[in-house]
Amino acid sequence: MATILRDWSYRYQWLYDGISRLAALTVGGEANFRQLALKNIPILPNMQVLDLCCGSGQATAYLVDRFSQVIGLDASPRSLQRAQHHVPTATYVEGWAEAMPFSDEQFDLVHTSAALHEMKPDQLRQILQEVYRVLKPGGTFTLVDFHAPTNPLFVPGLYLFLLLFETETSWQLLHTNLLDLLHQAGFVGGDPSHLCEETKLETARTLYAGGSLQAIQVKKP
Repeated sequence: MATILRDWSYRYQWLYDGISRLAALTVGGEANFRQLALKNIPILPNMQVLDLCCGSGQATAYLVDRFSQVIGLDASPRSLQRAQHHVPTATYVEGWAEAMPFSDEQFDLVHTSAALHEMKPDQLRQILQEVYRVLKPGGTFTLVDFHAPTNPLFVPGLYLFLLLFETETSWQLLHTNLLDLLHQAGFVGGDPSHLCEETKLETARTLYAGGSLQAIQVKKP
């Protein structure tokens, strides 16, 4: 069940932005948070990039600084209007993440920032399969989202944030091993020419903020 603070944060952009900036202080600020999953991603000419569940364009703004061809996908017309105003250099498409209106093997890079925790388990699996479908062979899927804290000092802050601003799907994600789901969808870690061994996928994940955030980079072989 959504809280009134969650409803307000989506209705009023200034409130959402303020909350995001405050939460991002744990990893050095919003600019660093939005780029956690993009570290060491090569920038190549004519790369086709998808910002999945782009929302109001918070992460899209950093993608267009790196890549010349960026598409933002979101199911919310209001969010897409805000994104178009905030980051007009990207292209925006309205659609569902679990049934993307894109061709097979269209993108070199798919990125999503703090969106997968919004999804129910069945949706999450469908989305990962869709990401796999729209990625080119050798393409990269990057994401940043919540993770069960490994440092107990970060438990109260994360739990309070989830209680005030998130729904039960966020709590479910804390008990979900995304690497297992990515493995099941066919993704590999590291060099895509290697087999998808558990140890290789484990190296695809980096934890931040006492383990309360995870950034993952995997490839489609």
